[in-house]
Amino acid sequence: MRRAGFKIVLVLFATLLCATGAIADDEESKPTRDLSRLSVFAQPSISFLSFDQRKYFQNAVDTIYAEFKSQAVDAEESLYVAKQNFQKVNFCFPVTAGLQYQVTDGHFLSAGIGFIYDNESVVLSDRKNKAHNYSYTIQGVPAFLEYRLAIPGNLITLSNGGLFSVAVRWYWTLPGTEIYTTWGKLEADNKPWGAGFGVSLGYLIASWNGLNVFGDIGFSTIKVESKETFADIVPDGPTEKAKWDIGGLQLQIRMSFGLIKMPAIKLDDAVAKGKDVQKTEATKPAADTTAVANTAAAADTTAAPKPAEKPVENATPSSESADKNAEDAAGNETAPATTAEPPVEKIQPKAE
Repeated sequence: MRRAGFKIVLVLFATLLCATGAIADDEESKPTRDLSRLSVFAQPSISFLSFDQRKYFQNAVDTIYAEFKSQAVDAEESLYVAKQNFQKVNFCFPVTAGLQYQVTDGHFLSAGIGFIYDNESVVLSDRKNKAHNYSYTIQGVPAFLEYRLAIPGNLITLSNGGLFSVAVRWYWTLPGTEIYTTWGKLEADNKPWGAGFGVSLGYLIASWNGLNVFGDIGFSTIKVESKETFADIVPDGPTEKAKWDIGGLQLQIRMSFGLIKMPAIKLDDAVAKGKDVQKTEATKPAADTTAVANTAAAADTTAAPKPAEKPVENATPSSESADKNAEDAAGNETAPATTAEPPVEKIQPKAE
């Protein structure tokens, strides 16, 4: 029965995760952060309790079984004697509810109360095949204060946005925290300064119309003491004052609904600031490109006259005056090469 109940709860958790995943796939519900100033939350979970005192109850069952066996007068009666053993792991399904207040962006304070209930039972049969039921029940009513910090997205994230968070809790136990068994009842001595602490790592799975769904994994230790002893509630139990722990490893689904939203002015300023940063980053490359283009254009304009000066550098004043005198003497335009003919004529008579 207990294993079947555990499977049912796992199926419900899987269904809830699939439902929140379907909500998260919607463009309008992609989670970025919790925008609620004040919200209420409910948190179902699976908890594996750190209850080491289960051995006292198993020892009692073993003792009773041995007595039933010793009472059998023959082999046939001995076959009727049978027993079940207690589970070696105490798991249960605590439920928590409370209020959450977002002091500043990403900083949350919460107060809540939870209920823990874990019933363990076994059946033994005696030599006449008569069934005997033995059980013990761990019950806890813890109250807590919690501080939750949203981790910035630039440090750790699975997508766009700061979706991870870390939470720290301090617990108190309230009346109703007790252990009652087939043999008796053990009430907790509730201390005003508290009973323990817890830590958890959460992830914002989905956010839609003020509804936020977190998945958390955490660990807690909630130490409980009593003025009575385990010998009062189980045969052959220890006689010192009873101590036990109702904390342990927890897997949690936290659903919160916003009652009051964060001020719209602060949100608008944050959005506007983000847009301004994007605009400045987008205009920087354009400004640099324009400056480079203007510099190149100015350089081209300054260097334009330089190619026209090259022929002037090759010509000399003496060659220009010689060309003009030759043109005046011939009376028409002649190429610079014809001006060299007179020296050739003077050389020819010498050769004759």
